[in-house]
Amino acid sequence: MMRGQLYIIAAPSGAGKTSLVKALHEHLPGIAVSVSHTTRAMRPGEDAGVHYHFVDHAHFERMVAEGEFLEHARVFDNFYGTAKSSVESNLAAGQDVILEIDWQGAQQVRAAFPDALGIFILPPAREVLESRLRGRGQDDDQIIARRMRDATTEMQHYAEFDYLLINDVFEEALRELACIFRANRSRRVRSAERHARLIKDLLA
Repeated sequence: MMRGQLYIIAAPSGAGKTSLVKALHEHLPGIAVSVSHTTRAMRPGEDAGVHYHFVDHAHFERMVAEGEFLEHARVFDNFYGTAKSSVESNLAAGQDVILEIDWQGAQQVRAAFPDALGIFILPPAREVLESRLRGRGQDDDQIIARRMRDATTEMQHYAEFDYLLINDVFEEALRELACIFRANRSRRVRSAERHARLIKDLLA
């Protein structure tokens, strides 16, 4: 069985990353979306084990100490981490795995998985990003201002990723994201087929 491909998808808060990944997961088979651990409070409409594994600080720190995380970072006063075991098992099963993490986590993951592919999602304009944040109805002006400052820091790292995707029209962005996955799958399959005889001879 061909091993799956690891994808890192990052974006500033409000760029539409979560919505795009959810839609891609629903429309393209063979994808596993990693469920992160976090110390932040559960939001309305979220389910434990589906959106996040919600844990307290002591539990999170214990997982860090025991080396259970592939990456972990502090984001907006909360901690987030990706468990190694679930990522590795899905890749071994031939699933493409998506990590929705920030640039700090991406750097840690690339150290462990140099062949991971990174996709950075940008909004079409700062005004659009702020409008989307306000449209959530979750944060006050002070928090939105901080999220916008954090977004600037996040977006400065776009060049560290393999693909850049602008989420202006959602359907177009989703189509482009799916094309990235399909193209990489085709490339990996063609490469394996092209060298099939050599591989067979070498392993005989």
